Amino acid sequence: MALISLNQAYLAYGHVALLDHCDFSLEAQERIGLIGRNGTGKSSMLKILANMERPDDGDVQRQLGVRVAYVAQEPLLDTTHTIFESASVGLTEVKAARDKYLSGDADSDLDRLQTIIESLDGWNWEQRVSETLQRLRLDPDRSVSELSGGMRKRVALAQALVSRPDILLLDEPTNHLDMDAIVWLEELLIGFKGSVVTISHDRAFLNRVVTRIVELDRGKLLSYPGNFEAYGLQKEAQLAQEAVINAKAEKLLAQEEVWVRKGVEARRTRSQSRIGRLQALRSARSARRDVVGRVRLDISSAQSSGKIVAELEGVYKRFGEGEAQRTVVDNFHTTILRGDKVGIIGPNGAGKTTLLKIILGQLAADAGKVRLGTQLEVAYFDQMREQIDLDATLEDTISPGSEWVEVNGRKTHVKSYLSDFLFSPARASAPVRTLSGGERNRLLLARLFAKPANVLVLDEPTNDLDIDTLDLLEDVLAQFKGTVFLVSHDRAFLDNVVTSTIVNEGPGIWREYEGSVEDWITQSERAAQWAETRQSAVTLGSMAAEKSSPSTAATTAVSAEKTTATPAKRKLSYKEQRELEALPNTITALEQEHTTITAQLDNGALFGTDVALATQLTQRLTAIDDALLEALERMEALGG
Repeated sequence: MALISLNQAYLAYGHVALLDHCDFSLEAQERIGLIGRNGTGKSSMLKILANMERPDDGDVQRQLGVRVAYVAQEPLLDTTHTIFESASVGLTEVKAARDKYLSGDADSDLDRLQTIIESLDGWNWEQRVSETLQRLRLDPDRSVSELSGGMRKRVALAQALVSRPDILLLDEPTNHLDMDAIVWLEELLIGFKGSVVTISHDRAFLNRVVTRIVELDRGKLLSYPGNFEAYGLQKEAQLAQEAVINAKAEKLLAQEEVWVRKGVEARRTRSQSRIGRLQALRSARSARRDVVGRVRLDISSAQSSGKIVAELEGVYKRFGEGEAQRTVVDNFHTTILRGDKVGIIGPNGAGKTTLLKIILGQLAADAGKVRLGTQLEVAYFDQMREQIDLDATLEDTISPGSEWVEVNGRKTHVKSYLSDFLFSPARASAPVRTLSGGERNRLLLARLFAKPANVLVLDEPTNDLDIDTLDLLEDVLAQFKGTVFLVSHDRAFLDNVVTSTIVNEGPGIWREYEGSVEDWITQSERAAQWAETRQSAVTLGSMAAEKSSPSTAATTAVSAEKTTATPAKRKLSYKEQRELEALPNTITALEQEHTTITAQLDNGALFGTDVALATQLTQRLTAIDDALLEALERMEALGG
């Protein structure tokens, strides 16, 4: 039996039905990803499931005794509380029941109170809160007022989890979380024993976590078993089939309209059934809700910048003084060239925005050299949306004091330009504060792309954007001929856009990697494996040196006699012995060459003076890494 089910649920705001007589059911241990365009009613549906709202029509059925926890997109927490106090809010009922039971109030129904306490495991609720906070890596004594958006989201999750719900309802849980926190949340939800319904536009998150996708599309709920990747294949086939069906219906309607206009024939009694069919076709066409149009993005490009956008050499940046001093950038080198698409990755508070401002010359470094390129025209997307005046109208936000917008030399009326971003002409004079989070992000993109630029800086642009808009934004950024700096925790978005990544690997430590996020992860794992193998080889080399000593050989022989369980080592052939003796020299030579090439490439200047040589050295560096790994593995095999 389903934990929660909707039967013919109907919900409308104005004349648009968000839920148009929909059916839905949530089974035990299901993890559902609820997706759809911005404004289609996903959050409203989640609140109906949480019993926070009621549909206008239809039934909502819940299993008796099922416990539901809801985490809002922007959690409202009491800033006067500590984290422990805030997390304990999720146990208000059991705390009150236990306090009343322990007070020995004669008027209380002690049996009922005891049942409530035991059913919710309320005797040890403090221990449960402490364990949950430990799992979420939260300091129980820290004040909520000091927390970032990502940390507040964790506290809200703690509130939900301590109540041990059967159903967890999450509205955009990955917003404001850094990449490590998103991976942590994925693991938590995969191991969660209950059921989950989550609204999210993070495709990598959905792909890993959910077992079913439910799409809210034009008032209907459509179910697709499997993860997001499986949904993509099924959705493509469904839209193709829908287009064929609609095309046939349009053709038949057109034929019937031609027939009925002939006049005399249509009035014959034997043709009344055909007239009835025409009326049915008209009604069906009128009731049909076609796919909502896609956002049309076109970036207004400025003249090309110089070949080098920014060159940093030995840059340092610190904040604070004395013991409170914090290093944000420590001896960083990089060269950004025109056309680079650079992803900047790091945990919240690592200094991503600070590093960006140094690269763009908006913040001075404490030490080192920063050289900026020529003819830079920078357009900035701010994740906090501080550039938007909430009391201004949409058209004044895009084009203050003018009815026209010029994009790539083509003048467009501001209302027509706004319609490209799915804002109707009627809303052009509405204030910005009436927009949802996703709509404000779309408006900021509209404003950003109307400004001529050859450098785009996008700070968390994916928050609140729907999946269709994300797909289109990826295509536009990939085709943009200028330079892009992208700060995001959306792995799929980064993978589809960036050509290199700058990653925070510790306090102040930033390292640049060629390729996408997947390339960075692969290179990081390979480097860790190389270091581990090298350490093993050093240990084996020490053991081999000890074997050359007679006293050590004797000791080893005695130990071998005592440890009968240890298998005898294979005797090396003459050729293998010679190979083993040569390997240390080979490894040393490769390491020396690796050091030399790294020094040549370290400050990035070579990319500006001789790109061909720099590319050749980079490829050689990769080949050396492979050769070193192979040599170390071979040494380990022969030494073993």
